Amino acid sequence: MTVATGLRAAELYIDGVWRAGNSDPVVTVGPATGQEVAQSPSASSGQVDAALAAARAAFDGGEWSRLGPADRRALLHRLADLMQENRDELIRTAAIELGTPISTGPTLHVDLPAKYFRWFGDAALRGPGEGYEQPMPLDHDPITTSGMLLRRPVGVVGAVVAYNVPIMMSAYKLGGALAAGCSTVLVTSPKSVLLTEAFVRLVDAAGFPRGAVNFVFGPPEVTAAVAGSPLVDMVTFTGSPAVGAKILQLAAPNLTKAVLELGGKSPNIVLPGADLSKVVGPSALRFTRNSGQACGATTRTFVPRAELEEYVELSSAFLGTLTVGDPFDAGTVLGPLSSAEHLSTVQGFLSRAQADGAAFPVGGTRPGGVLADGFYLDPTLVTGVGNGAEIAQQELFAPVGVVVPYDDVDDAVRLANDVRYALNANIWGPTPTAIEFSRRVRSGTVTINGGGGMRPDAPWGGPGASGIGREGGDEGFREFFEVKHVQWPL
Repeated sequence: MTVATGLRAAELYIDGVWRAGNSDPVVTVGPATGQEVAQSPSASSGQVDAALAAARAAFDGGEWSRLGPADRRALLHRLADLMQENRDELIRTAAIELGTPISTGPTLHVDLPAKYFRWFGDAALRGPGEGYEQPMPLDHDPITTSGMLLRRPVGVVGAVVAYNVPIMMSAYKLGGALAAGCSTVLVTSPKSVLLTEAFVRLVDAAGFPRGAVNFVFGPPEVTAAVAGSPLVDMVTFTGSPAVGAKILQLAAPNLTKAVLELGGKSPNIVLPGADLSKVVGPSALRFTRNSGQACGATTRTFVPRAELEEYVELSSAFLGTLTVGDPFDAGTVLGPLSSAEHLSTVQGFLSRAQADGAAFPVGGTRPGGVLADGFYLDPTLVTGVGNGAEIAQQELFAPVGVVVPYDDVDDAVRLANDVRYALNANIWGPTPTAIEFSRRVRSGTVTINGGGGMRPDAPWGGPGASGIGREGGDEGFREFFEVKHVQWPL
């Protein structure tokens, strides 16, 4: 097992200046080893206030407020360039702090977010879909008037990101906000302070004006101070529904706009006629990638009842081939979970499911040997439970997939939609049939037969407990604007 060394404590970034926090430290424990990596002093209430004031000043009249779309595009492209130039440092930091295998780190923490920053940079030039100024048709009641719609940045954005892919989430939030001309205060999870700080160092190096981006971290009180501040015009958050509800409560007294990207318990539907031998591998990777720590993971698989036994057998065999191990080993597919506490929570779900009659054809255990000190869990398949079981309804954020049989297509639709989340879905089968099925699934995103890559021009988000609003694409970009109607008589 590789021993993690060489990472320094993270600092805050406020009004263009790096400074150590003045409050209790965030202790980073490497999830692959269980060893302490760093202690990073968190932000005091005064430092959070300073970050908010800096963002407010930058938007209201600072240098940042005077930059045009071409300038914003250049800065965002420069940031993407720097991410690529510093990819090795970002990948290494992610492996140490988050346990992300180096086999997947480049995609999750560098290539995809850089792609999104470039897209948002280009979006800054063209504006939010309809452009920055949209002519209105003539109106003749009661008199003939002309007019236009002006789209202007919403203002100061509080951006709160979760630990699993913090740079990717920053691309959604900071990418859209900065392209629009908003200023930002970025808050990351205590589990991802080192990687997020490494990213913000690149924001600094890219040359954004003072106050455009500020970075703070610490206990929940830091997030609460940002979400509840009257200086913030919009808060955008990624995390659990429970915390999302608290964000709304904090934002409500100031009537602050909120965009929430929350959880998922997404269905993976295998239609009659699908080739199981081609389905099981991609299906397994969809709920084990990043050790299952992904809100869009398709963790509920529905298969025709007559094909259940064959599917479970093939899927179990495939899962048994996935390497769990050292994030620095190029052959590793699954790294550890984020923390000892999270591992314990997941083990609780598994224990309760087993007590209620669930079976684990593969997994359900922790690897031993040199991995015993880390927070590892073998990829796990759960059978013998219905769709209403706790383990089939609650988001685990772990490499655990549930397989449930269905009787006919109508039953499959009912089961797929019978969950409080509605973020993502995947369908396997003949394309025309799958497209028809997709119209009946309640979900913000549906892929068919694996779909394609993540597209920055497509929105991400979903109704129900999966959140409010969208991120990415023109729909997500428009979230960072207010619309003004201007009208005059002719």
